[in-house]
Amino acid sequence: MEEFFKGKKFIVTGANAGIGETITKRLVSLGAHVFAVGRDAKKLPPATPNLTPVCADVGEWDSYDIIKKLGPVHGLVNNAGVAYIESFFDMTQEGWDKTLNINARGIVRISQAVAQNMKDAGIKGSIVNVSSTISERAIPDHTSYCASKGAVNQVTRVMSIELGPLGIRTNNVNPTVVMTKMGAKAWSDPVKSNPILSRIPIGRFAECDDVANVTLFLLSDYSTYVNGVSIPVDGGFLAS
Repeated sequence: MEEFFKGKKFIVTGANAGIGETITKRLVSLGAHVFAVGRDAKKLPPATPNLTPVCADVGEWDSYDIIKKLGPVHGLVNNAGVAYIESFFDMTQEGWDKTLNINARGIVRISQAVAQNMKDAGIKGSIVNVSSTISERAIPDHTSYCASKGAVNQVTRVMSIELGPLGIRTNNVNPTVVMTKMGAKAWSDPVKSNPILSRIPIGRFAECDDVANVTLFLLSDYSTYVNGVSIPVDGGFLAS
């Protein structure tokens, strides 16, 4: 599988931290060129022969133009996302709008640009959308986040139907809690984490590399007949 990535080009959004940073590093280590997308230029990784930092806010509709100008790539990882932790009664317009714009609409807009470039270049590429297990199993205080990730699942299915005939595959990875720096801090309270952790048969939360492993599989030619699916990266959480 590793040979597949050499000399190919990929776009990763939310590449400055967590899952996106890990996927970016893994792709570069395999000889791919990565366009690392983030909205804060100061936090993006520095340019190297195999990495191009790209400042773009996927929550903005006009981000399409920035991504389109990057030209054809072989794969896209829609990883950028935000979470507003708000109870149902306290949910704000800002929390709802930004979460849906970045997590759901942003995937559509970025993918439109990438898929159009793939189509024009005749590339049979792969698009991987990072969703979540709570797209299917709700938890308190995450109304907008659950809604956005449920939307991601359905967007992925529609994309798989419309882009599949072009040779462009679209799939989800659906992790449970991931131990990024932010995730470790957010879920450090056992009162909050234990109800979920106790339902994971493997007995731990996910690491960034767990998500990257499945993402690389979906980007590679080892998954050429996988299209329109959501793959849980959850240690068995959804099965319990």
